[in-house]
Amino acid sequence: MDYTQLGRTGLKVSVAGLGCGGSSKLGLGQGRSDREAAGIVRAAFDLGVNFIDTAMAYGTETAVGMALADLPRDEVVLCTKSQVIIDGEELSAEAIRANLDASLKRLGVDHVDVYLLHAVKPENYAHALALRDAVARERDAGKVRHIGITESGPFDPQHLTLQQATRDPAWEVVMLAFHMMHQNARATIFPQTQANGIGTLLMFAVRTIFSRPERLRQAMRELAAEGKVPEELARLDEPLACLVDEHGAESLFDAAYRYVRHEPGVDVVLFGTGDRKHLESNVASILRPPLPEAATRWLRELFGHLEGVGLDLPTRG
Repeated sequence: MDYTQLGRTGLKVSVAGLGCGGSSKLGLGQGRSDREAAGIVRAAFDLGVNFIDTAMAYGTETAVGMALADLPRDEVVLCTKSQVIIDGEELSAEAIRANLDASLKRLGVDHVDVYLLHAVKPENYAHALALRDAVARERDAGKVRHIGITESGPFDPQHLTLQQATRDPAWEVVMLAFHMMHQNARATIFPQTQANGIGTLLMFAVRTIFSRPERLRQAMRELAAEGKVPEELARLDEPLACLVDEHGAESLFDAAYRYVRHEPGVDVVLFGTGDRKHLESNVASILRPPLPEAATRWLRELFGHLEGVGLDLPTRG
């Protein structure tokens, strides 16, 4: 495993981070048990993955807690989250503190290393900033080590929340969407995180657009019709096959992980899975060398102008 520093937090984190949400939810999304899901967490740790990302909204904290019972707590960098808006209602500081306490109970720990305010839309940023003070008091009480914020990718493709957050010294860690066909964070977010020592957690590296061939073909047809990509891409059954056939990627997944992993400004690439072989494959891809420069240049030239492509919400089942 390769490790890096998570911004200015001082935390040493694996570049591959186990995401416990998304569609898989450690396998819970496919009907696996908490015990089976806990086995995925332990298997990831055995591969060197020390960054575990969960959230109260994911329903996976209990499974993560089961796994942590068998792992050395001081060797795990644990991250969880709370929304700031639920059912259209703004949460109070008291509610955020209650959510943190409930998360700690489900996880079976006395503190988390990173606590994130979750899926904050641009219009709710001021409220999240106000709630940050409540989290800071929990940090002072020893329940939280570092504080961050996540964007809501499908509802904020321009990264408007993080354009504010990355200029604000209140936040130590951010989570954002970035992938081969949604690259705008290169100009709007990464320069600020690097300049201000903010740690980055990357989501959406692989979602349905790269895991379901028809979803990619559909996206290419729509983009070509809008004049945003060459028409020839819309006519291909496998529009990105050259990444494998010509540029040496083992699969489209492999190309997608390698592309984001080596982007300057990326600290942790999050991946989700409920299957051990898939777990091993994801980690292997994240640890491989960068794609050839020609492939990276081709992807930037074709898709660097796109915004909000492939930011699908998690599927169920």
